[in-house]
Amino acid sequence: MPAAVRRDHKDEVKELRDLVKRVNAQLVTLARALEGGFTVEATHPFGRWRDTLLHHPIAAPAVRTLIWQIEVEPGTWQTVLPEAGELPDAADDAPVRLWHPIRSRPDEVRAWRDLLVDRRIRQPFKQAFREIYLLTPAEEETGTYSNRFAAHLVHYRRMFALFRARGWTSSLLGPWDGGSTDEAARTLAAGEWRVRFSHVLADWQGEDEIAGTNRVAFDRRDDGAWREAPLARVPPLVLSEAMRDVDLFVGVTSIAADPMWEDGEAHEYWMREWYADLGESTQTRKDALRRILPRTKIADRCTIDGRYLVVKGELRTYRIHLGSANIVMEPDDAFLCIVPERRKTGATVFLPFEDERLSLILSKAFLLVADDRIDDESIRTQIERGA
Repeated sequence: MPAAVRRDHKDEVKELRDLVKRVNAQLVTLARALEGGFTVEATHPFGRWRDTLLHHPIAAPAVRTLIWQIEVEPGTWQTVLPEAGELPDAADDAPVRLWHPIRSRPDEVRAWRDLLVDRRIRQPFKQAFREIYLLTPAEEETGTYSNRFAAHLVHYRRMFALFRARGWTSSLLGPWDGGSTDEAARTLAAGEWRVRFSHVLADWQGEDEIAGTNRVAFDRRDDGAWREAPLARVPPLVLSEAMRDVDLFVGVTSIAADPMWEDGEAHEYWMREWYADLGESTQTRKDALRRILPRTKIADRCTIDGRYLVVKGELRTYRIHLGSANIVMEPDDAFLCIVPERRKTGATVFLPFEDERLSLILSKAFLLVADDRIDDESIRTQIERGA
């Protein structure tokens, strides 16, 4: 906004900024409400959905970028992306629901992902690139609980904040009676199901509060009371959405993503995660990178190799972990520490969904391709030490 406008129309500018802030808050609320409807299997009458959401002056831009299913005939759902095509001629009372990848074949999911990237359509939350979590053989064996996300070390306060942001309830852990362990919980499917995620304060602590993760279990409401349920009886969509939240908690807050812990007390855990198989969220990130990289100017200098993005710079070759975004340098596998606040993106790359870790990986790749032009002394010293 020109300085003259800000100077001569202060009241109008303030009012406009307040309006933008309120609109953005409403869009965030809308996205959360729509996303939260996945486990409820929420449907809307076609006529009402069209008139109140699709044609709404504020909601329409977000609603049009989401994939929807319309029941054009009993039992026959037609999948549409309003931003990319016309709507079917459906009756006003025809049910409409959000499309979820768990209901689709892999080739359909791939096709929607390709379309979003080809047309540069960014969704308000992950839908086409949404992770799917299916029951594993190990979980069939344990029966009533899952250890899929157990034995991780996480920054506790960050995880606690994510609990609140994702609608989970949890008591704060701390050095008081009963403060060493807790179960975060969230109700799903209109209150019919509850997921519980147990976690404990770690025995050792530095300046940060570190927690250890434990089991995930599910309860079903029966005659007004919660009763633990076998994982095999949890509806697949409920299981998937709950596990997706837990994966988010661990992936975002794990100390394995913190380069400051590489030589600390948790070195063994840090190294274990460096070589661990990729989880669902990281697999999705990898799939997105496969589509995004060929469209960038650094495509010929980057390859995806297993759990790493391999970047060939002018001085050295680097491997960026697709889960943690941490970096090692070839040929000696020396760790390269790049403090996120110092990174320089050098380019703006279209992403079909918001993912801070994916953005960080790409920004590091753009930086390291031109490693001979890095002017940050701490980074250059690390690179030149073994070049």
